[in-house]
Amino acid sequence: MPVKKVDVIWMNGSLVNWDDAKIHVLSHVVHYGTSWFEGIRCYNTAKGSAIFRLGPHIRRLMDSVKIYRTPSPYSEEQLSAAVMETIRANKMRACYIRPIIYRGYGDVGVNPLGCPVDVTIAVWEWGTYLGQAALADGIDVCISTWHRPAPNTLPTMAKAGGNYLLSQLMKLEAIQAGFTEAIALDTQGNLSEGSGENLFLVRDGILHTPPFSSALLPGITRASVIQLAEELGCKVKEMVIPREMVYVADELFFTGTAAEITPIRSVDKQLVGSGKPGPVTMRLQSAFFDVIKNGNDPHNWLTFV
Repeated sequence: MPVKKVDVIWMNGSLVNWDDAKIHVLSHVVHYGTSWFEGIRCYNTAKGSAIFRLGPHIRRLMDSVKIYRTPSPYSEEQLSAAVMETIRANKMRACYIRPIIYRGYGDVGVNPLGCPVDVTIAVWEWGTYLGQAALADGIDVCISTWHRPAPNTLPTMAKAGGNYLLSQLMKLEAIQAGFTEAIALDTQGNLSEGSGENLFLVRDGILHTPPFSSALLPGITRASVIQLAEELGCKVKEMVIPREMVYVADELFFTGTAAEITPIRSVDKQLVGSGKPGPVTMRLQSAFFDVIKNGNDPHNWLTFV
């Protein structure tokens, strides 16, 4: 969906007009993908506007730049305050939040050390990522022909812009084949994640999800769902999961800031369970939406704007 303009974007400590938020064409990030970012949501809950898990998101952003040996010009506290400032300046009650740290204009060689480290925070209106019907009815997905990176190649624990070239290939392949989304395998042929979502599987009432060693991003929503499941009395196993488990699973669903908790209706045109969202998925959806819609927050996950 097209991004709707808002008034201002935060850039390197200042609020600038939306149309003036620009970088030089020779910025290092344009040529070499040297960016690290987060996707965060602010919800208009029944108790007021609130950001979901702001602290863990900003910490993961700092982890990402550390993995790539890039010093952040701002602390976690300063970035969190800047996110709040940007939302308030744009008078947003609900929005998607995109903080991004990137290498700017300096040297054009591969070596990034001669380039400044810039920081931008943008917010905009964004609805349901995969469509409102997806949350209720589920989506149709395929197993991608593209695999997640092998160990000791691209660090998948970093949310780096360059990593999403692979996600684009997965997404394009899925859409052109008539699916909504794709599931990638790791280099051993085991389940990893979607193009921008973590994966969960239910079999005999037990919730399974791949471990970080299966080349997936440590999802903030993923961690939240694991905690909710345990509180609801559902056993959770983080384990290496073979591909064929998706075909015999009782339930499958994606999690993510954008996807929230999205049921998977079919994989490779084979129905998952009955082809409808299952009871474990629906209980987790209900518990999750109670936080982000009703503002009921016993975990202190919400930061009210």
